[in-house]
Amino acid sequence: MRCRRKFLQFFPGGFLDETYLEWERDYKWETHRRWDAVLSRRGFRALLEQGAFAEVAARAVRVEQQSKHAMIFSFEKMALRDAVKTASGARAFAEGLFEFLHGAGSLETRFEAWVDVVASLPRRQTRVLTWPLVTVFGFIAQPTRHLFLKPLVTRAAAREYGFDFEYASRPNFATYASLLDFADRIRRDQRRLQPRDMIDLQSFIWVQGSDEYS
Repeated sequence: MRCRRKFLQFFPGGFLDETYLEWERDYKWETHRRWDAVLSRRGFRALLEQGAFAEVAARAVRVEQQSKHAMIFSFEKMALRDAVKTASGARAFAEGLFEFLHGAGSLETRFEAWVDVVASLPRRQTRVLTWPLVTVFGFIAQPTRHLFLKPLVTRAAAREYGFDFEYASRPNFATYASLLDFADRIRRDQRRLQPRDMIDLQSFIWVQGSDEYS
Protein backbone atom coordinates (compact mmCIF):
# COMPACT_ATOMS: atom_id res chain seq x y z
CA MET A 1 0.00 0.00 0.00
CA ARG A 2 2.93 2.32 0.64
CA CYS A 3 4.17 1.67 -2.90
CA ARG A 4 0.68 2.24 -4.28
CA ARG A 5 0.52 5.58 -2.48
CA LYS A 6 3.85 6.59 -3.98
CA PHE A 7 2.65 5.69 -7.46
CA LEU A 8 -0.59 7.61 -7.00
CA GLN A 9 1.30 10.59 -5.61
CA PHE A 10 2.83 11.05 -9.05
CA PHE A 11 -0.08 9.69 -11.07
CA PRO A 12 -3.41 10.25 -9.24
CA GLY A 13 -5.32 8.68 -12.11
CA GLY A 14 -3.32 5.46 -11.85
CA PHE A 15 -2.53 3.69 -15.11
CA LEU A 16 -5.04 5.90 -16.94
CA ASP A 17 -3.47 9.13 -15.70
CA GLU A 18 -2.62 11.46 -18.59
CA THR A 19 0.79 12.28 -17.13
CA TYR A 20 1.50 8.58 -16.64
CA LEU A 21 0.62 7.89 -20.26
CA GLU A 22 2.89 10.71 -21.42
CA TRP A 23 5.85 9.94 -19.15
CA GLU A 24 5.83 6.17 -18.95
CA ARG A 25 3.42 4.19 -21.12
CA ASP A 26 2.83 5.73 -24.52
CA TYR A 27 6.42 5.70 -25.78
CA LYS A 28 6.87 2.06 -24.72
CA TRP A 29 3.65 1.05 -26.45
CA GLU A 30 4.66 3.00 -29.56
CA THR A 31 8.01 1.16 -29.55
CA HIS A 32 6.08 -2.12 -29.46
CA ARG A 33 3.90 -0.97 -32.38
CA ARG A 34 7.00 -0.15 -34.44
CA TRP A 35 8.39 -3.61 -33.69
CA ASP A 36 5.15 -5.25 -34.79
CA ALA A 37 5.24 -3.27 -38.02
CA VAL A 38 8.73 -4.47 -39.01
CA LEU A 39 9.26 -7.74 -37.12
CA SER A 40 5.91 -9.42 -36.65
CA ARG A 41 6.13 -13.19 -36.30
CA ARG A 42 5.28 -13.75 -39.96
CA GLY A 43 7.61 -11.03 -41.19
CA PHE A 44 10.40 -12.16 -38.89
CA ARG A 45 10.11 -15.74 -40.16
CA ALA A 46 10.09 -14.59 -43.79
CA LEU A 47 13.32 -12.65 -43.28
CA LEU A 48 14.96 -15.70 -41.70
CA GLU A 49 13.87 -17.88 -44.61
CA GLN A 50 15.45 -15.36 -46.99
CA GLY A 51 18.69 -15.44 -45.00
CA ALA A 52 18.31 -11.73 -44.22
CA PHE A 53 19.90 -12.02 -40.81
CA ALA A 54 21.63 -8.64 -40.95
CA GLU A 55 18.31 -7.00 -41.82
CA VAL A 56 16.63 -8.61 -38.80
CA ALA A 57 19.41 -7.36 -36.53
CA ALA A 58 19.31 -3.89 -38.07
CA ARG A 59 15.53 -3.64 -37.63
CA ALA A 60 15.67 -4.80 -34.02
CA VAL A 61 18.43 -2.34 -33.15
CA ARG A 62 16.66 0.49 -34.98
CA VAL A 63 13.34 -0.04 -33.20
CA GLU A 64 15.01 0.22 -29.79
CA GLN A 65 17.07 3.24 -30.83
CA GLN A 66 13.98 5.09 -32.06
CA SER A 67 12.34 4.88 -28.64
CA LYS A 68 11.57 8.33 -27.23
CA HIS A 69 13.47 7.45 -24.06
CA ALA A 70 16.45 5.11 -24.10
CA MET A 71 15.80 1.69 -22.60
CA ILE A 72 19.41 0.52 -22.68
CA PHE A 73 22.60 2.45 -22.00
CA SER A 74 24.71 3.89 -24.82
CA PHE A 75 27.54 1.43 -24.13
CA GLU A 76 25.06 -1.44 -24.49
CA LYS A 77 23.80 -0.03 -27.79
CA MET A 78 27.36 0.18 -29.10
CA ALA A 79 28.18 -3.33 -27.91
CA LEU A 80 25.11 -4.71 -29.67
CA ARG A 81 25.82 -2.85 -32.91
CA ASP A 82 29.37 -4.19 -32.89
CA ALA A 83 28.17 -7.73 -32.11
CA VAL A 84 25.82 -7.95 -35.09
CA LYS A 85 28.15 -6.35 -37.65
CA THR A 86 29.61 -9.73 -38.57
CA ALA A 87 27.56 -12.20 -40.59
CA SER A 88 27.91 -14.86 -37.90
CA GLY A 89 26.86 -12.45 -35.16
CA ALA A 90 23.83 -11.24 -37.09
CA ARG A 91 22.72 -14.79 -37.84
CA ALA A 92 23.12 -15.97 -34.24
CA PHE A 93 21.23 -12.93 -32.97
CA ALA A 94 18.38 -13.23 -35.50
CA GLU A 95 17.82 -16.97 -35.15
CA GLY A 96 18.27 -16.91 -31.38
CA LEU A 97 15.83 -14.07 -30.89
CA PHE A 98 13.18 -15.73 -33.05
CA GLU A 99 13.45 -18.95 -31.05
CA PHE A 100 13.20 -17.01 -27.80
CA LEU A 101 10.09 -15.15 -28.91
CA HIS A 102 8.35 -17.80 -31.01
CA GLY A 103 10.00 -21.14 -30.31
CA ALA A 104 8.12 -24.23 -29.14
CA GLY A 105 10.07 -25.07 -25.99
CA SER A 106 9.38 -24.05 -22.41
CA LEU A 107 10.09 -20.48 -21.34
CA GLU A 108 13.01 -21.70 -19.26
CA THR A 109 14.57 -23.56 -22.19
CA ARG A 110 14.05 -20.65 -24.58
CA PHE A 111 15.37 -18.06 -22.14
CA GLU A 112 18.50 -20.02 -21.27
CA ALA A 113 19.17 -20.62 -24.97
CA TRP A 114 18.77 -16.90 -25.65
CA VAL A 115 21.23 -16.07 -22.86
CA ASP A 116 23.72 -18.48 -24.44
CA VAL A 117 23.27 -16.78 -27.81
CA VAL A 118 23.86 -13.31 -26.39
CA ALA A 119 26.89 -14.57 -24.45
CA SER A 120 28.36 -15.98 -27.65
CA LEU A 121 28.03 -12.80 -29.73
CA PRO A 122 31.28 -11.19 -30.89
CA ARG A 123 32.64 -8.65 -28.43
CA ARG A 124 34.99 -5.74 -29.09
CA GLN A 125 35.33 -3.66 -25.93
CA THR A 126 32.09 -3.75 -23.95
CA ARG A 127 30.31 -6.89 -22.85
CA VAL A 128 27.06 -7.75 -24.56
CA LEU A 129 25.67 -10.05 -21.87
CA THR A 130 23.76 -7.65 -19.64
CA TRP A 131 20.29 -7.93 -18.17
CA PRO A 132 18.91 -4.96 -20.16
CA LEU A 133 20.18 -6.38 -23.47
CA VAL A 134 18.89 -9.86 -22.72
CA THR A 135 15.41 -8.65 -21.74
CA VAL A 136 14.71 -5.52 -23.78
CA PHE A 137 13.64 -7.21 -27.03
CA GLY A 138 11.22 -9.61 -25.37
CA PHE A 139 9.64 -6.65 -23.58
CA ILE A 140 9.34 -4.62 -26.79
CA ALA A 141 8.08 -7.50 -28.91
CA GLN A 142 5.71 -9.18 -26.43
CA PRO A 143 4.73 -6.77 -23.63
CA THR A 144 2.01 -9.11 -22.42
CA ARG A 145 4.57 -11.86 -21.70
CA HIS A 146 8.01 -10.44 -21.07
CA LEU A 147 9.48 -7.93 -18.66
CA PHE A 148 12.46 -5.62 -18.94
CA LEU A 149 15.05 -5.85 -16.17
CA LYS A 150 17.07 -2.85 -15.06
CA PRO A 151 19.03 -4.35 -12.15
CA LEU A 152 19.58 -1.37 -9.82
CA VAL A 153 16.06 -0.01 -10.17
CA THR A 154 14.39 -3.41 -9.91
CA ARG A 155 16.38 -4.44 -6.86
CA ALA A 156 15.56 -1.13 -5.15
CA ALA A 157 11.88 -1.55 -6.01
CA ALA A 158 11.83 -5.10 -4.66
CA ARG A 159 13.29 -3.88 -1.36
CA GLU A 160 10.66 -1.15 -1.13
CA TYR A 161 7.92 -3.65 -1.93
CA GLY A 162 9.18 -6.28 0.49
CA PHE A 163 9.63 -8.83 -2.28
CA ASP A 164 12.48 -11.35 -2.03
CA PHE A 165 13.94 -10.88 -5.50
CA GLU A 166 16.32 -13.72 -6.43
CA TYR A 167 18.94 -11.68 -8.25
CA ALA A 168 22.23 -12.74 -9.85
CA SER A 169 24.29 -10.38 -12.01
CA ARG A 170 24.78 -12.88 -14.84
CA PRO A 171 21.52 -13.38 -16.75
CA ASN A 172 19.86 -16.68 -15.82
CA PHE A 173 16.37 -18.12 -15.76
CA ALA A 174 16.01 -18.31 -11.97
CA THR A 175 16.37 -14.53 -11.72
CA TYR A 176 14.08 -13.95 -14.69
CA ALA A 177 11.44 -16.26 -13.18
CA SER A 178 11.74 -14.31 -9.92
CA LEU A 179 11.21 -11.08 -11.87
CA LEU A 180 8.05 -12.48 -13.43
CA ASP A 181 6.88 -13.57 -9.98
CA PHE A 182 7.47 -10.01 -8.74
CA ALA A 183 5.37 -8.66 -11.61
CA ASP A 184 2.61 -11.18 -10.88
CA ARG A 185 2.63 -10.19 -7.21
CA ILE A 186 2.24 -6.53 -8.18
CA ARG A 187 -0.54 -7.42 -10.63
CA ARG A 188 -2.48 -9.16 -7.85
CA ASP A 189 -1.79 -6.57 -5.14
CA GLN A 190 -2.55 -3.60 -7.38
CA ARG A 191 -5.48 -5.10 -9.25
CA ARG A 192 -7.71 -2.17 -8.33
CA LEU A 193 -5.40 -0.02 -10.47
CA GLN A 194 -6.08 -2.45 -13.36
CA PRO A 195 -2.62 -2.90 -14.89
CA ARG A 196 -3.01 -3.90 -18.55
CA ASP A 197 0.28 -5.61 -19.29
CA MET A 198 3.99 -5.74 -18.47
CA ILE A 199 4.41 -2.13 -19.57
CA ASP A 200 2.24 -1.00 -16.66
CA LEU A 201 3.95 -3.40 -14.27
CA GLN A 202 7.45 -2.37 -15.38
CA SER A 203 6.44 1.28 -15.00
CA PHE A 204 5.16 0.64 -11.48
CA ILE A 205 8.49 -0.99 -10.62
CA TRP A 206 10.35 1.95 -12.17
CA VAL A 207 8.46 4.46 -10.04
CA GLN A 208 9.37 2.55 -6.87
CA GLY A 209 13.07 2.15 -7.61
CA SER A 210 14.20 5.00 -9.86
CA ASP A 211 15.85 8.19 -8.63
CA GLU A 212 13.56 10.01 -11.06
CA TYR A 213 10.75 9.41 -8.58
CA SER A 214 12.56 9.85 -5.29
